[in-house]
Amino acid sequence: MYINDWNDTIIAIATPQGIGAIGVIRLSGNKAVEIVDALFPNKNLVEQPSHTLHVGLLKNKDAVIDEVVVSLYKAPRSYTGENVVEISCHGSAYIQQKILDACIEKGARLAKPGEFTQRAFLNGKLDLAQAEAVADLIASNTEASRKTALQNMRGGFSGVLKNLREQLLKFSALIELELDFSQEDVEFADRTQFYALISEAEIITGNLLQSFKLGNVIRNGVQVAIIGKPNAGKSTLLNTLLNENRAIVSDIAGTTRDTIEEIINIEGILFRLIDTAGIRTSDNEIETIGVEKSLEKMRNADIVIYMFDCAHETKENLLHEQEQLISASKNYLLIGNKLDLMNADDIIKKFDGLDILFISAKEHTHVNLLKKRLVEEVITGSIETENVVVTNARHYDALQKVSEALTDIRKGMNDKLPGDLIALDIRRCLHYLGEITGQITNEDQLDYIFSKFCIGK
Repeated sequence: MYINDWNDTIIAIATPQGIGAIGVIRLSGNKAVEIVDALFPNKNLVEQPSHTLHVGLLKNKDAVIDEVVVSLYKAPRSYTGENVVEISCHGSAYIQQKILDACIEKGARLAKPGEFTQRAFLNGKLDLAQAEAVADLIASNTEASRKTALQNMRGGFSGVLKNLREQLLKFSALIELELDFSQEDVEFADRTQFYALISEAEIITGNLLQSFKLGNVIRNGVQVAIIGKPNAGKSTLLNTLLNENRAIVSDIAGTTRDTIEEIINIEGILFRLIDTAGIRTSDNEIETIGVEKSLEKMRNADIVIYMFDCAHETKENLLHEQEQLISASKNYLLIGNKLDLMNADDIIKKFDGLDILFISAKEHTHVNLLKKRLVEEVITGSIETENVVVTNARHYDALQKVSEALTDIRKGMNDKLPGDLIALDIRRCLHYLGEITGQITNEDQLDYIFSKFCIGK
């Protein structure tokens, strides 16, 4: 869809909707400079050098639209690799639309979502993994997601794959060369070096696949369901973690009838906290529905906080609840609440042998320890690391197929299969590596990836 139109000059508003101090309209294409020059009588923009700014009036048919700043980026020294012009105008939505209409009248067309970045990819300014990182950077809402997206946009992930792909290509060429001399029984590809390369590739791929768990957490956040019996202090804990009175708190059991969801940022990770209705059998139809929703949230949660009242819970019942969580394969934390109402030594003795964090949600006692435990549950190692982290499900799927191909290559080598069969597995491995970076792609795939971008990027 885009590839057929990529000789057009495209235009879009690059700043968010709404009134602000300035708005930015971006054009890209062969006629970008000419189109804006026709509306900018102060200076001949066609003759101006790249990477320059020009202040003046923007006019259409002698009617002044606005006083603007025009930024010139001439091919190939631009984001898209084409002539790019950015018009910075006053932030009125009316003014921006007038400029947009005037440029379209002169020959531009409205850009599709992600078309600027797609042109950067098609013109070799970014590979596909870097282009997707641009969208991640725009969507980043924590320090961790910003760092990860920025590193991938700057080619950290792509660099690892490029080096691996080049080495595999080299050995693939040598093995296929052997096929031309099959009757002479010669080996151009050193098998010892090839084994070493496969081992290195397996380690790299394995580390990248393992990093996806962290990458998924950084990109999408973690769902945490706070469950337990009525009056265990679940809503109080939610309010304490958020540092605001978000949920109604009462001594009356069953106050919470529906789920309440809020987001909190802990050490750069977004935790989606879900306060649920207390789990118990009830004749009240509304409360029963709330309990069912609580159980559903528990099943879908990444982490379950099972919260209980230290004074009224028994060790036997807690062991039963723990067995239920384990059988459901849930990642869970046992949190004993109302520490302020009992002697600490008595509580520890009562629940001896169980891994429990005792807190007082009301008095904020040990709540910071709970935050620390939540982070530890989802992260192994520091998110400050400069190692490459995979955050994209498409990349993860391709890397799994790369790993399978590497396993088949090693097996073929061990079984001393003919070179043509090993070469097939190497080509399969190269194919999936190329899918990640865009060296192997198709128009439908590009349309899908870039359609998720915002217009203007």
